[in-house]
Amino acid sequence: MEKYLYEREKGLKTMKNEKKIDKERQLSFDSLPPSIRETMTEEEKQLFLYADEWPESLFDKLEEFIIKD
Repeated sequence: MEKYLYEREKGLKTMKNEKKIDKERQLSFDSLPPSIRETMTEEEKQLFLYADEWPESLFDKLEEFIIKD
């Protein structure tokens, strides 16, 4: 039982560390016009803030704000 609790606590700490918001991403999100932010689903908001890769639908919504290399 103790091992289970330890593993569960360890897993929760890992999830919290993975969920740390990048300050630049948060600033970018906050700088989006409200009309754009309001069209984003909760999942898209989470993807914007945390994901390594975005789905095509998110790129489509944000295409006018994305600077291509």
